[in-house]
Amino acid sequence: MLTIEDVLNNLKVERTPKREALIRSAYEFALAAHQGQKRKSGEDYIQHSLHTALNLARIGMASRTIAAGLLHDVPEDTSVTLKEIENKFGKEIAFIVDGVTKLGKIKLRESKEELDLENLRKMFLAMAQDIRVVLTKLADRLHNMETLDALPENKRKRIALETLEVYAPIANRLGIGEIKGRLEDLSFKYLDPENYAFTKKIEEEEYEARKKYVDKAVSELKKELLKEGIRVIEIYGRSKRLYRLFQKLKKHDMDIHKIYDLAGIRIIVPEVADCYETLGIVHKKYRPLVGRIKDYISLPKPNGYQSIHTTIFGPEGKILEVQIRTKKMDTEAEFGIASHWIYSDNNNNRWKSLLFGKKKKVPEEELTWVKQLREWQNDIGKDDQEFLEGLHIEFFKNHIFAFTPMGDVIDLPEDATPIDFAYKVHSEIGNRATGAKADGRIIPLDHKIHNGEVIEIMTSKERKGPSQDWLKFVRTSLAKAQIKKSLKKNGL
Repeated sequence: MLTIEDVLNNLKVERTPKREALIRSAYEFALAAHQGQKRKSGEDYIQHSLHTALNLARIGMASRTIAAGLLHDVPEDTSVTLKEIENKFGKEIAFIVDGVTKLGKIKLRESKEELDLENLRKMFLAMAQDIRVVLTKLADRLHNMETLDALPENKRKRIALETLEVYAPIANRLGIGEIKGRLEDLSFKYLDPENYAFTKKIEEEEYEARKKYVDKAVSELKKELLKEGIRVIEIYGRSKRLYRLFQKLKKHDMDIHKIYDLAGIRIIVPEVADCYETLGIVHKKYRPLVGRIKDYISLPKPNGYQSIHTTIFGPEGKILEVQIRTKKMDTEAEFGIASHWIYSDNNNNRWKSLLFGKKKKVPEEELTWVKQLREWQNDIGKDDQEFLEGLHIEFFKNHIFAFTPMGDVIDLPEDATPIDFAYKVHSEIGNRATGAKADGRIIPLDHKIHNGEVIEIMTSKERKGPSQDWLKFVRTSLAKAQIKKSLKKNGL
């Protein structure tokens, strides 16, 4: 049974008397409100509140968010009103609680395509106003998935599909690898139990077979790094998550021997310079697999993920993946945006101030995804089908990077075209585009851009505007909106 002490003992922020008092007060309030209530699993309802709060504490959230986590179901499931919570705990905590309640109303219909669009809009609005609303909802959903066995099968499948289609991708876009991975695996278990069991079995068998090579490589690399004067904070073996492993198996004809990163090693070092020096030492010790080095430090993923990945021929020529990163990068890979926003109890409007550029300044890259989200919302208009399509393509799907000839990085969804790229750079470049090059070679305007390509857009002042045909292949809602706007202006 979880207790409030478990929550307090897992705080990542400083455990000050003021923070502890607020958390304990919220706990006592929630305990009284939920008195006598049981969950479908038979446990006291307060256990769910405590698990939600614990999940928030573990990803580094501070007292107000944790208090909201404890209180998040009170207005909906008890006789206590939101106004009473506001009177007792203030507007900020009441706002988070209210936002979580609203997000809880998002439900999948019979088909995964039939999402409640208006509520999805509310979710994105809530995300742009205060990210803590979404983080609290993710913490709530994680515990619900961990206790899903208590529900009837039809509900289990609906909630699991909803989690896989909506909540896990949001955790991914926020960079919270730990929650994203757990949500995916739990969804997989209920949506496809046969393949879940199959994947689990081969993962356990194969990892056990590869473990001795991993352990040997860990021991040898540790010795080598120590000899070269690198301070290693941590070095350990790791296995791939089940859902991600199954996705890879499907791509490789279900052949486990074609998957190189099932068993891997993670090396945590103090500084960025140590990462690159460590890479050199790893390659000196073990031959790297050509074309399998990925530098996400100099070019982070759109969700902020940073690390160096390399694949090596380890002991006895066995292929292993090695990930190298700093402690800060490792924390951010696990906890994502939550690791950046440890909310001060004395700064009520910090998120709103940061979001709209008032008062405090933050590093540009930390808010890139928020700016993209706001631009995306503004551009899509009110067409429901377009909204849903844009949602799946631009927010939930994987993203790629492309470069301008000057070296600027342009973030795009997978399968984006040179026209999408052009409009992302500037609307006039899009409107006047006549051709494109990728890495110096001429490509068609409907070419699907590959990660890391340098894209050059050729333009002409004589061109009066975009072609209507472009609407057939562009992927981003920004490009679609700009093309339609220009066509309308030209009377087309």
